[in-house]
Amino acid sequence: MAFAKQSAGSGAAGLAILRIGTGATLFLRHGWEKQPMHWAQFMAHFPNPIHIGAHASFFIAFLSDFVCSLLLTFGIWTRWVALFSFCNILVAWALVHRFAFFGRGPGSDHGEVMVLYLVALLTLVIHGSTAFSVDSVRGR
Repeated sequence: MAFAKQSAGSGAAGLAILRIGTGATLFLRHGWEKQPMHWAQFMAHFPNPIHIGAHASFFIAFLSDFVCSLLLTFGIWTRWVALFSFCNILVAWALVHRFAFFGRGPGSDHGEVMVLYLVALLTLVIHGSTAFSVDSVRGR
């Protein structure tokens, strides 16, 4: 079987695709909208799921979706930024979206995407960056 044989770098390439794809889609879909010029429109209605204030909650989401997703895309501090984003998305899925998965009810239209992000980020927390990252160039 041709699929049964894997080259030595195919696992690293697959994890690099997962890292880049996860970071890029998280940034393009959720991070770009949180850039500083749009902060005023978010502050008016941003949820406060862990009762630290809407501004602090938004700042955590900004760090996760804007900053950490860019760092993840380039493979900088991969495990740490994946863990930070994982925790942020888990809190949002649990406390804001109430573990919605199937798209029934208000605010539950993208629960399966949140689960896919969580699985991808947990994989990157466990494995870390690959040979195709800034971390590997820096020797970490």
